[in-house]
Amino acid sequence: MVSPFQIEEIFPDAATGSRLPRRQEGSSAQALTATLVADYTLPERIWLPSAAIVALLVESGVSGGAARTALSRLTRRGVLESTRDGRHSSHRLTSAAASELMAGGSWIARFGDHDRVWDGSWTLVAFSLPEEQGAQRRSLRAELRWLGFAPLYDGLWVSPDEINPTVERRLGAVAFGALTVFRARQAELAVGANRSPVDAWDLPAIAEHYEHFDRRWRPLLPQVRRGEITGAGAVQARTQIMDAYRRIPLLDPQLPTELLPSGWPRSRARELFVSIYDGLAGQAEKHVRAVVSRSPGTPRTVAIHAQSIADMARNLSETSPQVPESPQRIT
Repeated sequence: MVSPFQIEEIFPDAATGSRLPRRQEGSSAQALTATLVADYTLPERIWLPSAAIVALLVESGVSGGAARTALSRLTRRGVLESTRDGRHSSHRLTSAAASELMAGGSWIARFGDHDRVWDGSWTLVAFSLPEEQGAQRRSLRAELRWLGFAPLYDGLWVSPDEINPTVERRLGAVAFGALTVFRARQAELAVGANRSPVDAWDLPAIAEHYEHFDRRWRPLLPQVRRGEITGAGAVQARTQIMDAYRRIPLLDPQLPTELLPSGWPRSRARELFVSIYDGLAGQAEKHVRAVVSRSPGTPRTVAIHAQSIADMARNLSETSPQVPESPQRIT
C-alpha cells in the first residue's frame, strides 16, 4: 500500500520533476474524488454510498467508468476504505488520509491570510550524490520541492521557512548521500555575479499561474453572489475551485512580502477563492444531501456538511494539536 502521507499519491497530477508543477486545464478523476469526499465528510469521516460518489463525479464531467476506477485505485492506495452491505458498497477516507487531508486543508485555509514575519534568515540544504545515484537524487529533489525549497544551485536548495518537524521527518526519509541543513543570512557582495536566494523561484511564472486562476474563476463571482449557481453546478464549481486552488501553495512558497514584487496577487486570489468556495457551500451541501439520500444503501442519517474555510482552519488544531501549525506543502 502506498502511504497516504505521500500526498502526491492522493493527488498524482500535482507531482512533477519540473521547476513548476504542470498546470492542468482539467483534473484527474482521483484528485476530484479525494477533493469531493473530503469537502463533505471531514472531519467525521462519514461513509458515502459508492453510487452517490459516482453520481456526483459524473455530474462534474467524469465518466462513470473513470469514477469507479478512481474509487478502486484510491482504495488500493489506502486513501479510501470500503464496506459492503449486500449489493451496495460505501466508501470513506481512511484515518491516515483524513489526517493528512485535514492538515492540507488547514494549510490551504490559512495560506495567505496574513503577512509573515521573517527574520532575514534562510534554511539551506546542501547535498552531494554520485552520478550513479540518479534515482535517489531525483527523489531528494522532489521531496525538497514538495517541502517548499527551490534550487539556488544544483546541490544547494533554499527556503525562508524555519525547519519544522515535517521537514525533518520527510527529509530524514530520503536523506541519501551527504546532506547538510543549516540556517544562514545572505552576505551581499558588490559583484555582478551575486545571486539572491529569491532568484531560486521563477516569480513571473508563479504570477502567471495566479493570473490564470483569476481569469478562470473571477467571471463566476457575480453569479455566486446573486445565488444563481445551484444544485450540481454548485457542487461542481466548488469541487473544481478547491482542486485548482490547492495547487497554489505548491507553486507559491509564501515568500516574505519584502522579497516579492509590489502588487503580488496572493491575497487577491485568496479572496476570490474564499468568496466562491464559501459562497456555494449552502447550495452544494443541499445537493450532495439529495444525491446521497436517493442512493441505494444509504443509512437513515448521513451527516453531510460542506466545510467552510473557517472550518478547515479549525480542524487541524482541534483534532491533531501535535501537528505543526503550518505544515508545508501537505495540501
